[in-house]
Amino acid sequence: MPISLPFEDRTSAGKLLAEELKAYRNRPDVIVLGLPRGGLPVAFEIADYLNAPLDALLVRKLGVPGQKELAFGAIATGGVRVLDYDLIRSLHLSREQIEEVAAEELQALEAGNRRYRENRPAPNVRGSIAIVVDDGVATGSTTRAAIQALRSQNPLRIVVAAPIVSVQAAEMLSGMADEVVSLAQPEPFYAVGFWYHNFSQVSDEEARGLIARRARRPAA
Repeated sequence: MPISLPFEDRTSAGKLLAEELKAYRNRPDVIVLGLPRGGLPVAFEIADYLNAPLDALLVRKLGVPGQKELAFGAIATGGVRVLDYDLIRSLHLSREQIEEVAAEELQALEAGNRRYRENRPAPNVRGSIAIVVDDGVATGSTTRAAIQALRSQNPLRIVVAAPIVSVQAAEMLSGMADEVVSLAQPEPFYAVGFWYHNFSQVSDEEARGLIARRARRPAA
């Protein structure tokens, strides 16, 4: 089916992406993990269509000082840290700058765990098919950290799913995940938000509400 860009919003993109994952529908070993916050509206539609449980996978970008949207790496639960050494060298970032940003984002990661988990343990993906969902993948640093965090739990399979993925990120992630599923890989990529009519920020309350809504519906 031809895809019309830009997408209307994350919900409509999630519905379209879910159909590309129909091979995983009604399987009891599937879990859908949304990357907060923008990935959760997409992940909710996928989990609902697949009849699968939904949870959040906490990952934090490491933003360049003064240019927070430009990520030089990412961290995830379990002590996972991914760094873009080429970017670090080109920007002449010092070890002190890297550690300062990492410490700040670690605090945010721990706070996010408390908000999204609400005293629940993180999902155990051992032996499961973990579908990692975001609203788009530009550099792939956040998704790389997510994959590394999941690999340590020995899942059966890791699937990365996003409506829009850059060509470079798709190539890189295909060497790490078992499958990368997207609706479009435009070139030039610009930015994730460029490919949505409505790319408004997702609040913590909305993200938590989506997880709770899916939990009230039976999974396969």
